[in-house]
Amino acid sequence: MTKNLTYEYGGLTVNIKKVGNVILAVKDIDKSIAFYHDIIGLPIKNQRRSWVDLGTSGALLSLHPASLTAEHIGSSIDNGITIGFLVGDVKSSVAELKQKGVEIYRDIVERDAGLNAVVLDPDGYLVSLFEPIFRDKTQQTGGYHGFTPA
Repeated sequence: MTKNLTYEYGGLTVNIKKVGNVILAVKDIDKSIAFYHDIIGLPIKNQRRSWVDLGTSGALLSLHPASLTAEHIGSSIDNGITIGFLVGDVKSSVAELKQKGVEIYRDIVERDAGLNAVVLDPDGYLVSLFEPIFRDKTQQTGGYHGFTPA
């Protein structure tokens, strides 16, 4: 059963059902499609000339061309945009991305909750790869190795 979130703001009520998509303004949509589809492996759900939705269910990652005249501002871990992906094996994911020429922003670090690394997409957006550590050994990662099912 889906639980709706209701927020009241200035007398208006907004009924939030779920996150629909995360939208990235990109300098070169073809390079970004190559990164998120060909390298990361997100399937293309919808594609038009100036808009691409990637993913299959839940929140989609949507790409659209950035303005040619406005300053492009990337991101930072402290105060910017970071796109997060759960992976089954962060070490193999990072190794795969290094082989494909992806720039590593921060190599693998171990946190209380799991292993994490951060890479850069073609526009300098941060892409976090997170492998949870399950303290309860009955939990499973779903049989994933890297980005794809084992």
